[in-house]
Amino acid sequence: MEKIIFFGLAIPILAYVLYLGGTAIMKGFSAKEANRVEKEESESQTNLETIDQRINLSEELSNLNDLKEKGIISQEDFEKAKNKLLNN
Repeated sequence: MEKIIFFGLAIPILAYVLYLGGTAIMKGFSAKEANRVEKEESESQTNLETIDQRINLSEELSNLNDLKEKGIISQEDFEKAKNKLLNN
């Protein structure tokens, strides 16, 4: 009789503890996956901004080169503007 009472109480309690542990582990995995996805989105956004800045820089340098070739600005002005663009 004592064994029946023991197992009648111990097994449900043990099952409940295992259930709580399993749900906690699954919530941890879900949170880790959500953080990974958020980090990847943040990195991709940063990469897109960097690419946009590089494209704008190359367009500005191309425009400066065109102005220099047309004789609108001198070589010195071109070098100053190019250095200013590259240093920023």
